Amino acid sequence: MSRLVVVSNRVALPGENRAGGLAVALQAALKERGGLWFGWSGRSVAGPSGQLHEHSDGNIRYATLDLSRADLDNYYNGFSNRALWPLLHFRLDLVDYDRSKREGYWRVNTLVADRLAPMLRDDDIVWIHDYHLIPLAALLRERGIGNRIGFFLHVPVPSADLVQALPEHHSLFSALYACDLLGFQTRRDMDRFQSWVRLFGGGRVIDEAHIQAPGGRRVRIAAFPISIDTAHIARQARAATGNSPVRALRHSLQERKLAIGVDRLDYSKGLPERFHGFERYLARYPQQKGSMTFLQIAPVSRGSVAEYRTLRSELEQLAGHINGSHAEADWTPLRYVNQNYAHSTLTGFYREAAVGLVTPLRDGMNLVAKEYVASQDPDDPGVLVLSLLAGAADELRQALLVNPHDLDGVADAIATAANMPRGERIERWQAMMEHLREYDINRWRRDYLQVLEGG
Repeated sequence: MSRLVVVSNRVALPGENRAGGLAVALQAALKERGGLWFGWSGRSVAGPSGQLHEHSDGNIRYATLDLSRADLDNYYNGFSNRALWPLLHFRLDLVDYDRSKREGYWRVNTLVADRLAPMLRDDDIVWIHDYHLIPLAALLRERGIGNRIGFFLHVPVPSADLVQALPEHHSLFSALYACDLLGFQTRRDMDRFQSWVRLFGGGRVIDEAHIQAPGGRRVRIAAFPISIDTAHIARQARAATGNSPVRALRHSLQERKLAIGVDRLDYSKGLPERFHGFERYLARYPQQKGSMTFLQIAPVSRGSVAEYRTLRSELEQLAGHINGSHAEADWTPLRYVNQNYAHSTLTGFYREAAVGLVTPLRDGMNLVAKEYVASQDPDDPGVLVLSLLAGAADELRQALLVNPHDLDGVADAIATAANMPRGERIERWQAMMEHLREYDINRWRRDYLQVLEGG
């Protein structure tokens, strides 16, 4: 069996508290076959980029790279998160393109290729992850690497017209032609990339599973919806019912129903729209006043980016407005929390919630939706209210699917979820849970690697 080499922006080092499903899946794959995990160390240094840190744990070797403050600012904070992130989430209005930051992005990718190439063995399978590393496969090919290389994009793909609006989009996205397999979250993402190939990428679509680069190279293309460790989440949520924070939350509700949202503080998550939708629910259903508390957990991310600071301020104002208009002496309708919680605690919170609000404006997948379902009590499950614009909507069809821009629709879905009969809740939950058990995170990585190795 060939060794696996995983390349991602961040590396889940042994001993770090990283309970995310992706880290678990990748570590399982690496342990199964032996391999190398390469990425940024998470540190910025005063000196130049490039210092490598290496250590091994069993048959897994970890290699992380320090970045200078300037390279981090250009590659990560700049081009990745102020140009590519908004573009790939359909927010052309928020794209902040700067040529120097683009050059920094390429510089870091070039550095990764320079450091990684000498570590590769002839029969290694290379698996590159996400938008931070789009050029990497092409840069490895330039250094004579002939290994099979796969790329998986965790975020959405916008329409070809939107991609075209990014300056020098062709040189960036055509670098993906150097891969043997391109994986996307949904068939829609795959179709939109194929449109870019046909319209602006200089290539052609051979069939639904293959594209051809301008030079004639064939690339396999497929959708691999990422998932969660379903069995682990279910066990964790069950065990968390006795955790102190979960007990405290349950006690604080005073028998009221709980609606919950858990999102990184990001404009793609539709948080202002969700707040407005909940406010619309309070206005449209006065007979339910005081019967439900909405808890929104939104840890701060990318706090140095102006758009994120603006979003935080907007949400604080909205929360104050909603509570000021609707709260009573013994009831606060909206609890808005920027605190981080342990993953085990979050699954306990999900289990307590009668309604899960997952309403992003755009999401590649959204694993919170899947975790919410997996965390439920089989005898008394809650109801998932899910955005049609999240990748998860393609799989979790038994959720209450909403357009996050339709505030009345969101309000009606909250009311429906809060009052859904137990039998219907169980029926919907069982169908979604059956799917999540079959298509879990381990099935995802096995399916991807099987296609990558099979050619």
